[in-house]
Amino acid sequence: MPPETSTDTVVPGALEPDTATGSTTGSRADFRTLEAGLDALQTSPLVEKGPWRRFADGVLPPVVLVLALIAAWQFYIVIARPRPDLTPGPLDVLTSITDLWSTGHLQTAVVTSLSRGGIGFLIAVAIGTPLGLLLAEWRLLRRALGPLLSGLQVLPSVAWVPAAILWFGLSDATVYFVVLMGAVPSIANGLVAGVDQIPPQLRRVGTVLGANRVEMATLVVLPAAMPGYLAGLKQGWAFSWRSLMAAEIIAVGGSIGFGLGSMLQQSRELADLPGVLATILVILFVGILVELVLFAPAERRLLRRRGLYLTAGR
Repeated sequence: MPPETSTDTVVPGALEPDTATGSTTGSRADFRTLEAGLDALQTSPLVEKGPWRRFADGVLPPVVLVLALIAAWQFYIVIARPRPDLTPGPLDVLTSITDLWSTGHLQTAVVTSLSRGGIGFLIAVAIGTPLGLLLAEWRLLRRALGPLLSGLQVLPSVAWVPAAILWFGLSDATVYFVVLMGAVPSIANGLVAGVDQIPPQLRRVGTVLGANRVEMATLVVLPAAMPGYLAGLKQGWAFSWRSLMAAEIIAVGGSIGFGLGSMLQQSRELADLPGVLATILVILFVGILVELVLFAPAERRLLRRRGLYLTAGR
């Protein structure tokens, strides 16, 4: 009769009993391994793309589309010959951008708006992240505050501008308040949605590893909820940028600096339609640039770690 053999195998990184207490504990590295979940088991080998392939896949398609739209715009101007004061052509808008750049107004407006939007967004992340964790983990608070937070997310941020002006005057505090009221609900609700999608097995594993409430929230729940959280961050930035433009358009003067919204309002008052369109295009370009430089790479890295990069069609 053959001798009995053990069917137990040693898995690297598996839990080991604590010799002092007899309990099973885990390190912070053990907690971090939970964030990928079961998706990481389906990870396919990735073939590294060369610089030209990455450029062709990521940058070339939107550039070609923009050039095609500009060509169609110019074609319409040549064929239809509309009134130039009502329908300026691409060359008129380009001339307006060049003039704004030469005077330094464009650089000042972009730097002012980007700094305000970035600072406001970071403050919103600092407020919305712990608020979202509290809502996700504390059911009573979620039932009480959740509907109000969803209502604030639906409420247009521009509605806060008149009240903010009365509270804070024509100052940067007005702009930051409007930005926060637009971004915080989106970030918190995005994190709550991500937490709701966490498989319950991850919490059980975290408990087996010996995680306390703080470790469970920060080392297990938050990393596992990153897809929903990242979606909330992207939406929060979109609301921040939109709220900022609304506040800068309405709240003009005082100690408020010259931003893109102020430049847009100034062009409207001067009936400068090429300047209006030029400012709109710059606002759109900045929003797209932030998405391509910050959020898109972060999303790709997150999906790659979880084995979802190829299935997401990226």
